Amino acid sequence: MPVIKLQSSDGKIFDTDIETAKCSSTIKTLLEDCPLEAENDTLIPLPNVNSAILKKVLAWANHHREDDAEENEWEAVARPMMQISAWDAEFLAMDQGTLFELILAANYLDMRNLLNAACMTVANMIKGHTAEEIRQTFHIPNDFSPSEEDLLSVAVEVPEEDESTVYGDI
Repeated sequence: MPVIKLQSSDGKIFDTDIETAKCSSTIKTLLEDCPLEAENDTLIPLPNVNSAILKKVLAWANHHREDDAEENEWEAVARPMMQISAWDAEFLAMDQGTLFELILAANYLDMRNLLNAACMTVANMIKGHTAEEIRQTFHIPNDFSPSEEDLLSVAVEVPEEDESTVYGDI
């Protein structure tokens, strides 16, 4: 199987097989538009992805390379938003900075399933937490004035949804 070379923003070159690289729609389209002329002769620069993140992207792609992309995208839409596979959950258990860099790389490389799994990981970090806890988790300064804080402290009753809640035609 032909090997292609991916060059990270910091100049490190990674060899990978085409099937792994095609987990990226960006690379897949590039390879379709510019077919390989000679084996092991293709260098694809990735100026927006550093070597540490590219290594993680390729590890994820290698694990998921035999996944059916269309089937997985539909499965991702059908499953509850906060569920990701156990392998993905363990893989994505990393510091916030790295996770956010991985999200940017997945977006840049158009790797929808990696992007969805990483974003669901962030969503799970937020789910069930108060605004103050979220601020602490993501190191967000509280920019509310004391009067705005007072307004926020007034309890707002939110009706609970049940199966009979009608949303109309969505």
